[in-house]
Amino acid sequence: MARKEDLIPEIKAMIVERLFLNVSPEDIGDHEPLMETYHIDSVQLFEIVVGLEEEYGVVVEDEEFSLELFETVDKIAEFAASKL
Repeated sequence: MARKEDLIPEIKAMIVERLFLNVSPEDIGDHEPLMETYHIDSVQLFEIVVGLEEEYGVVVEDEEFSLELFETVDKIAEFAASKL
């Protein structure tokens, strides 16, 4: 199983790249509410899901999906680590 701590910087970089955010990955807080802070909408949220699938082979099943799961980088990394 991958370590959550190792995934956090990679996931931040993926989010910045895929969502074209005007912020450095290291400026995103691990526990910062992504949707509120960066005004992430449902289309952008889907792009994060696709990024996890493409970069890590992590499949998010319909029954697993929740907004809470994608609330922070820490939660995304925890989910991804549990799937690897």
